[in-house]
Amino acid sequence: MPRARVASRFSGIEKSPTYAILDLAAELRAQGESILDLNGGEPDFDTPDHITAEGRQALDSGFTHYTPSRGLPVLLEAIGDKLLKDNGLALDPARQIIVTPSAKHALFVSVMTLLGPGDELLIPTPSWVSYPAMARLAGAEPVFAPLSAENGFRLTRELLEVHLTPRTRALLINNPNNPTGNVLSPAEADAVASVARDHDLWVITDEIYEKVRFRGEHISLAALPGMADRTLTVNGFSKAYAMTGWRLGYVAAPEDVSAQMLKVQQHTVGCAGSFVQRGGHSALTGPQEPIQRMRTAYAERRDLLVEGLSGIPGFACPSPDAALYAFCDISGTGFADPTSFTSWLLREAKVAVTPGSAFGPGGKRHIRLAFASDPKTLTDAVDRIKTAMDRL
Repeated sequence: MPRARVASRFSGIEKSPTYAILDLAAELRAQGESILDLNGGEPDFDTPDHITAEGRQALDSGFTHYTPSRGLPVLLEAIGDKLLKDNGLALDPARQIIVTPSAKHALFVSVMTLLGPGDELLIPTPSWVSYPAMARLAGAEPVFAPLSAENGFRLTRELLEVHLTPRTRALLINNPNNPTGNVLSPAEADAVASVARDHDLWVITDEIYEKVRFRGEHISLAALPGMADRTLTVNGFSKAYAMTGWRLGYVAAPEDVSAQMLKVQQHTVGCAGSFVQRGGHSALTGPQEPIQRMRTAYAERRDLLVEGLSGIPGFACPSPDAALYAFCDISGTGFADPTSFTSWLLREAKVAVTPGSAFGPGGKRHIRLAFASDPKTLTDAVDRIKTAMDRL
């Protein structure tokens, strides 16, 4: 007897390419292979002690029950203070902020709230692998605006407008960008804002790498003139505070939109973890020195990786302004596409990296390598890649 089919919404959705590589690397390790993983953006630092102490104290005191769906009031207030101080956003925490179990869920809630069947989400690429899947899960269609490596993957008004249609409902902007490491310049931010205002579009801005920034000033699009009422700002704790496993994020939005987003939250996860939120409160209100220490270490690792890769024939690796990745042009290696190169690299060098094609049309000819690992792992990975390339 034939089995019932799953929903048609999954027909255009593939598994996450980064998780697929992680799974393959884990499988090879289980077979006894020594795999160096530069695929994922997982900080190797422990969560700072004052944050884990707060989470532990919450658990020990029995703080393990539901919280308000929007989030703990003290955490909402702390997020509001952070957004005002760092981003110039004056918000009502009780009506315009929602605490979510991960920034990823905040993005999903945003997409589900703004988009539906027949709508289009415009995504400049290269961009994070999950954006198109989220649009499709909402019944909408992702439309890619491929950026060019020749101009440093920079956004322009012309590039955005040429991809607009009457069905375009929102833009999704990642600033700083994963995988390129670009920080949105004032000119680029103005271009996005002017397109959104002139064409009456929503903007979702993913700012998860805001604190992992080495050069450039961070611009929150919601703070620009005429943008507060049309921008949803997503951020979280994973990258800045090495809290990836805690799964904690948030989204700030206009009050009327936030009220609708809360329905998605309530009918999916209900609320973020109670003791996890206590840890998040400690992260924002406690010492911020750990962020600077980690950022300094990341900058040193970035320089080590970029310098090492740039010495390998066929590699062209600009130094990123932010985030945790080197985005390297490997067209000089002789490989036809980045997917075949990453497969070859995993087999021959036992180094896991991500093909640039996973990040959309703008990622062709590139691979992404994370420098979230310790310096020895990065040095060993470069040596392995160089040795494998020398054997070609």
